[in-house]
Amino acid sequence: MPLDFENLKKNNANYVNLTPLSFLNRTADIYPERTAVIYNDVNYNWEQIRKRCLSIAAFLKSRGIGKNDTVSLLTFNTPEMFEAHYAVPMSGAVLNTINTRLDANTIGYIIDHSECKIFIVDRELWPVLQKALSISKTKPEIVIVDDPSAKNKPELPNKFTPYQDLLNCDYKSKSFFTVDDEWQALSLNYTSGTTGRPKGVVYHHRGSYLMSMGTAASWGLPMHPKYLYTVPMFHCNGWGHVWTITLMAGTTVCLRAFAPDEVFKLIKKHNITHFGGAPIVLNMLATAPEESQIIFDNNVEVMTAGAPPAASVLEEMSKFNFNVTHVYGLTETYGHILQSAQQDDWSKKTITEQARLKSRQGVRFSMTEEVKVIDDNGLSVPHDGITMGEIFIRGNTVMKGYLKDHKATEQAFKSGYFGSGDLGVIHSDGYIELKDRAKDIIISGGENISSVEIEKVIYQYPSVKEVAVVAMPDKKWGEVPCAFVELKLGQDAKEIEIINFCLDKMARFKRPKKVVFGELPLTATGKIQKKVLRDRAGKMAKNLN
Repeated sequence: MPLDFENLKKNNANYVNLTPLSFLNRTADIYPERTAVIYNDVNYNWEQIRKRCLSIAAFLKSRGIGKNDTVSLLTFNTPEMFEAHYAVPMSGAVLNTINTRLDANTIGYIIDHSECKIFIVDRELWPVLQKALSISKTKPEIVIVDDPSAKNKPELPNKFTPYQDLLNCDYKSKSFFTVDDEWQALSLNYTSGTTGRPKGVVYHHRGSYLMSMGTAASWGLPMHPKYLYTVPMFHCNGWGHVWTITLMAGTTVCLRAFAPDEVFKLIKKHNITHFGGAPIVLNMLATAPEESQIIFDNNVEVMTAGAPPAASVLEEMSKFNFNVTHVYGLTETYGHILQSAQQDDWSKKTITEQARLKSRQGVRFSMTEEVKVIDDNGLSVPHDGITMGEIFIRGNTVMKGYLKDHKATEQAFKSGYFGSGDLGVIHSDGYIELKDRAKDIIISGGENISSVEIEKVIYQYPSVKEVAVVAMPDKKWGEVPCAFVELKLGQDAKEIEIINFCLDKMARFKRPKKVVFGELPLTATGKIQKKVLRDRAGKMAKNLN
């Protein structure tokens, strides 16, 4: 007779719901006096952060906030945003961090769609929220963060709650650090909405706990890292690094606004060991004025995500002693789920070859269960680095689904995996390389052209700072590649020079047929807004045709 292993049941002693909230309680217990958060002249230790979060959670509860209620934030990377990542879910509510560059109409939509109960806003951003509230039907309580370091201080509303009131609220216990169900919603993040209304992506406590653990393991975080928060905390909850750094009892240095010279200064001042950012962040550091650049004595670990970074940019990072880890992820996957994990033999290769290898999205993170690339026939692509397919993901850090959108949720999970919409290849060593967004593939004369492939070539042109390639309508070919190029300060280039440069490095049919020079439109997370550029290309095509 087989042993009855299943007769041993879960109980309070052997089963606890997973939640990243537990990280704060543990770290504050063990390292109460260690520095937790630094912002300008403000310095909080872990015990102070815990008490502040408990007070905020108690305030929210006093306002009737609880499970399935939404608390929204429109703030910068300041201590208040850090605290919200704990205090809001500690009350049982769902944290909704909003992109600070969104327009009032979109913010108004989010307020209504999320049924926001309390809205915490930085005073500098009050005007856009005021306009959003004039549009929205939902009227949440307004809490104002009045940051003394803010450059602009618009007139305050007639009725609001000062953030300090939240901190003055008494709490009676530390029971806020547990949850009844690890599947409970923790946060709500909205997609960029470049193709219509943004979708509300819902995270759960279990996923965020495991994302934090996985990030610490895959990034090789030591105890007590010093992390500079250059990643917007509203983006996938700042890649979950609030929770990860807390787990490792590290120090978080907050940065209200990104500026290359400030980043270099803060790294030196606080002996920063880790920071993150989109490729454009790295590019801005690489192209910063020489007088503001600093070459550091020790390695600084850098995580970058977004569009595939140019190998030339990664190569530039090495001169500052920045060791770059390239990752890939989506809002729907809590952020990063692939990393370009470095192999031992890479160090023996040339800097250029190392940069090329690192520019690939790579292999799955330690908490990612499975990632595969599937072709149009539903088959896994061969490991030839050529055959493209869509990237599919499965694991505990895939979203619960889209809020109030059953159809979109069902469509996203129909295969038993989450379909990313991104196209990639698998190389012979098993590393995945992103080639394009499915919707950004340029089909010219029946040939599929990867815009990323063209971008990588143009990035090699010495005077190019940033580039984005999109499809431009064409009467003969249907679509042709159009390159939008931003040049380095003081540099020059001609359209024909860029085109001829491409001709030397790729098939003729892949070359851009049009090159447009000027500043590129960016999202708050540093991603190039290709939809804007496609619209521009469409208008140009009408004039040309």
